[in-house]
Amino acid sequence: MRGGVLVNRGMVISVKKPAAGGSMDTGADVNVEQEIDEVMEGAEADPAGTATKLQAIVDGEMDAEPTAEQVRRKELAIQKVAVIYSKQNKTAELASLIRTVRPLMSHMSKAKCGKLFRHLLAMLTKIEGAIDEQVKVCVECIEWTKSEKRRFLRQTLEIMLAGLHLKARSYQEVLAVAQPLIKELKRLDDKLQLVEVQLTESRAYYALSNYPRARASLVSARTTANGVYCAPNMQAALDLQSGIMHAQEQDFKTAYSYFYESFEGFDSISSASNAISGLKYMLLCKIMLEKAEDVNGLLASKLALKYSTGDEASELDAMKAVAKANTNRSLEEFAQAWEQYKSELGADVIIQSHVADMNDTMLQNNLCRIVEPYSSIEIAHVAKLINLPQAQVEKKLSEMILDKKLAGILDQGAGVLEIFEVEEEDATYAAAIEAITHTGSVVEALYKKAEKLA
Repeated sequence: MRGGVLVNRGMVISVKKPAAGGSMDTGADVNVEQEIDEVMEGAEADPAGTATKLQAIVDGEMDAEPTAEQVRRKELAIQKVAVIYSKQNKTAELASLIRTVRPLMSHMSKAKCGKLFRHLLAMLTKIEGAIDEQVKVCVECIEWTKSEKRRFLRQTLEIMLAGLHLKARSYQEVLAVAQPLIKELKRLDDKLQLVEVQLTESRAYYALSNYPRARASLVSARTTANGVYCAPNMQAALDLQSGIMHAQEQDFKTAYSYFYESFEGFDSISSASNAISGLKYMLLCKIMLEKAEDVNGLLASKLALKYSTGDEASELDAMKAVAKANTNRSLEEFAQAWEQYKSELGADVIIQSHVADMNDTMLQNNLCRIVEPYSSIEIAHVAKLINLPQAQVEKKLSEMILDKKLAGILDQGAGVLEIFEVEEEDATYAAAIEAITHTGSVVEALYKKAEKLA
């Protein structure tokens, strides 16, 4: 290279020197950004008017061969108006925007195209209560990527679609999207996206109560994650799912450690909603381990204190109420907590299943304690003592008798529970039978040896 001329084996190729300060002139980009910023100045005071101005830029005509400045102007306008539509929960307008920007993608690089699509769909998924429209738009975008043969963008959108199906609790649809995608990503050795899809598959199998497959998918995800750098949010999500699986197996000590790691991970990236989920499951483990008295101390710790106050603390308040009922062994307090925090406790499938088990155990222990001194007791009196409807008490007593947790019989005509005395098994008798059995085995062995010697 001599003075802007490249010499190679007798060939001379002139090379244009870059302009000072960079390889390309960015003045046009700066002007476009200033123009869009001026439009956005009144966004807080008049979001509707600002959205109209930005939409006019998006709908504006472009040349047959648009300049980079025109494409950049539309790109920025699309990004800004999508944020406004998302904040105003305008699902139809945002869906229409996503459909109208597709022709613009042919004038953009694939990297920018993918980034813009992810931004638009992320804004759409932030709108609550529009899951059907979100799925519809995502499916349309996937079909468009197939026609345009944009494989990597299609894979990204399919991962988003699986997440939307999971949010909508359409678990079979999640598996229908995830399983072919896993095979494709394994063939391409795209480990980052493979971890995310395998984790989604594990969550779907767990929701379908197929726990062996859920554990297998989780193990696959963790194995794949070991061979590649995982972002903190993905690592925290893996820890959260691991804790859920251990809790399902009643191993609450191990589950607690995973939930703690998950909570710290989400807290480090300021993901408040996910951090609250991790903390909530930590409290659940304490309650299930019969250590409900530790709940208040855990919430008062330095790391958890900022989540235990404010608007998002209702889920933690619900766990505090459950812990208090568990400490007092009071079914009445538990019923009140369940009624007061019905949305917080009932919306989470994991919390719901474990808290229901805890309530069932508390009810059985209370019933056994009440009926233990009696040989015959009226069911109405039991219901009065435990402060529950008679029909519910009668049903539970019948279940306990069938499960052999209570020796007795229900006389429904008289409304009485007859309790049988359970004879304790004589340990001496059992030991004698065992000794006789072993002696017989020794005698038989000696007899066979004697036959061989004869």
